[in-house]
Amino acid sequence: MDKIRFALALSHCTFLRCREKKLLAEKLDNSESLAVLSIEDISQIVRRPIKTTVWKPNDLRIKLDRELELMERYQIAIVTVLSSHYPPVLRELHEPPFAVFWRGILPNQEAPLVAIVGTRAPSGNGALCAQRLGREFAEYGIPVVSGLARGIDAFAHRGTIMASGVAIAVVACGLERIYPKSNSVLAGKILEQGGCLVGEYPPGEEPLQFHFPQRNRLISGLSRSIIVVEAPEKSGALITADFALEQGRDLFVARDALDSSRGKGSSALYEQGAPSLDCAKDVLESWGLAQTDIQAMATRKLKKMPELRFPVKTGGQSNFVFDKGSQGKDQKN
Repeated sequence: MDKIRFALALSHCTFLRCREKKLLAEKLDNSESLAVLSIEDISQIVRRPIKTTVWKPNDLRIKLDRELELMERYQIAIVTVLSSHYPPVLRELHEPPFAVFWRGILPNQEAPLVAIVGTRAPSGNGALCAQRLGREFAEYGIPVVSGLARGIDAFAHRGTIMASGVAIAVVACGLERIYPKSNSVLAGKILEQGGCLVGEYPPGEEPLQFHFPQRNRLISGLSRSIIVVEAPEKSGALITADFALEQGRDLFVARDALDSSRGKGSSALYEQGAPSLDCAKDVLESWGLAQTDIQAMATRKLKKMPELRFPVKTGGQSNFVFDKGSQGKDQKN
């Protein structure tokens, strides 16, 4: 229980890099030992001068009590980069989130994920394409990642659910809140069907504008391949595409929407060298899978991690927050 509280407290140190939060976790014992530190004390521990006005340790205890209540009520789990249960693909990021929160069931850590992203205001053709791709990947047993936004994201999630697949919705706020509210039913179906909601923000955090680029970084970070279905110029989906290239992920654009008036951004990606695709099979073939492998994928059932709930009163999640097996100095982040 105290480990969870400590992890929550560290997640509020938004002025620190991931490795600096790790250093505090290794130097301190609990949230109380963090709450008594001044910003000067923290600067000394992380070995660099920090100037910030957001560190308010006197308010931290009340905030943590409220967040723990929300975690219990909404069954929100947490894992930190110091745990062996932390998603390994996120360790590859230049600046991974220190803590990851989720509701539902995380997929097998070895399972390749595919992200489908695009505009919030798609054409009819773009919407149908996103839904079809979500369904096709689900039929192959591939979990589909998107951002639970209106438009392409929602259609991709719906297509995945239609085929009884695993949908992963990455959000830009606390997981007790569904944003936008219009996707509340969709989020419920994602959870009912064995998928999950995931993010890096503690319970109670609002969907602030600067959270969304960070959300897009997680969408691409969790995925092996990213598909931009339909994106206008300056679309948030293009931010996801930039992160995909930075992170060394495969980037595709959907051929169905290349000629769309709402897809000038995705068309620009194609002109810059991003390959186009017609169907989910094109992505699987790019992974080097033979036809027999692809057919086998369509008939197998993905193994999932056990459902990791968060019983606050018993502290049953504590062993997923920090564990000795992952606190070595040899870790990159």
